[in-house]
Amino acid sequence: MAYIGNPIDVIKKLHSDKQWDEIVSFCQKMLDSDPKDMVALQNMATAFLNLGKFDQVLSCCDAVLDLNEFDEYALKNKILALERLGRHDQIIPYCDKLLIKNPTHTWALNSKGLACNEVGKHTDALNYYSMALRVEPNNITSLLNKALTLSFLGKYDESISYYDDVQKQEKLSDAASAKSEAYQRLGKEDEAFLAAQGMLVSDIIRYVSEAKAKKMKIFDYYCMVEYEDLERREKEHQQKLNSRLR
Repeated sequence: MAYIGNPIDVIKKLHSDKQWDEIVSFCQKMLDSDPKDMVALQNMATAFLNLGKFDQVLSCCDAVLDLNEFDEYALKNKILALERLGRHDQIIPYCDKLLIKNPTHTWALNSKGLACNEVGKHTDALNYYSMALRVEPNNITSLLNKALTLSFLGKYDESISYYDDVQKQEKLSDAASAKSEAYQRLGKEDEAFLAAQGMLVSDIIRYVSEAKAKKMKIFDYYCMVEYEDLERREKEHQQKLNSRLR
């Protein structure tokens, strides 16, 4: 198929339509004219990544990196391809190149942490997640990566606060489940039940305390509060309807 217009605009359109094979063909024609066309090599790498052709991604990225060893586009794509291929021990040097250019690159810090986890260097991984959190304290990826690593190391008490920080920003069921499991590992069944409902630590502490004061089982207390809240909301809804009819 022949395309008319600025090559970058054509690639953008194909990318938005997720026509990865067409991008490869289009970029190959660009490379036939200029084997060192950075735009063609970069976008071909992205297309191959989406097609699951990871060895081809590496070839395109290497061609770019021969021209500019610090090209962020190529370094990121190469890291992603190496992750998919399970070649985690090869990822770290490319993360380091991103970090040479930008020491506060949170994506690179997280990717390096994940690579360290995969090769068994969990303490190093925690350090990189902590570095990423110093740059972006609310970065969900960093928070979740650190929580999961702490849980893996059996540091359940520490992991709970990070799962909680994730949930304060986004209601992730995976974070709630992992936090619940951490409580279970600590032998705190009541807290585990409440965590599984998606509750934050502050609410969990309050519910446990209030249930104990009323001498109620946590499940019964939770159900009572939910029922009372439902009744309250229904009453408020009815009052609004009545006010409109007046």
